[in-house]
Amino acid sequence: MMLESKTLYFLTTAYLLGLVQAFVPQAPSVLSRGHTTMQLSSMKPVGEESPIDKFIEDIKMRVRIAQSSNASGASAKQTIADVLAGEYDINAVEQRVEEDINSAPCVMFTWQSSPSCKKAVEAFKIMNSNVKIVRLDDPWSEGNPMRAVLGKKVGRTSVPFVFIKGTYIGGYDGGVNDDAPGMVDLAFKGQLLSMLSEAGALKN
Repeated sequence: MMLESKTLYFLTTAYLLGLVQAFVPQAPSVLSRGHTTMQLSSMKPVGEESPIDKFIEDIKMRVRIAQSSNASGASAKQTIADVLAGEYDINAVEQRVEEDINSAPCVMFTWQSSPSCKKAVEAFKIMNSNVKIVRLDDPWSEGNPMRAVLGKKVGRTSVPFVFIKGTYIGGYDGGVNDDAPGMVDLAFKGQLLSMLSEAGALKN
């Protein structure tokens, strides 16, 4: 698993660096005839970054995040989640996540297009359960940091993140341990409905 984590980390880093190397040399070719990169720079308002400068700085920032995440021992998927999240106010995001987790008897963090999330939503409908859905893809700029924080909190970055009475139970068909194996395993064990009932998450 450690080899897989390092491999994906280096692939992610190489991909980001590759974007810079591929993009910057081509910059003069996309300019109007007769203009050079130096001339374009001189045409910028004083103190204002060009789109290329902003692009490069964003790539550098995400590489630093990937390096920091990998150095902390994060899994490959957590590293990727951290890179996608970018820079954010971690205290504010952690507070928001905790508030959402405790805002209803059953809370599910989702992506609308995720097949597992769609199955989880349908399963809860069949069980006549009242579930609060928090979308992590609307907008992505807010959802990606929340996913990174959730991943660190529960040890898994896959959606959906399902919480019953403030406790993580896993996703739809997977989880992190026997206590949080996911909805499918809990349903087969005959525990999911009782957990929802005890939490007050079943409709009358």
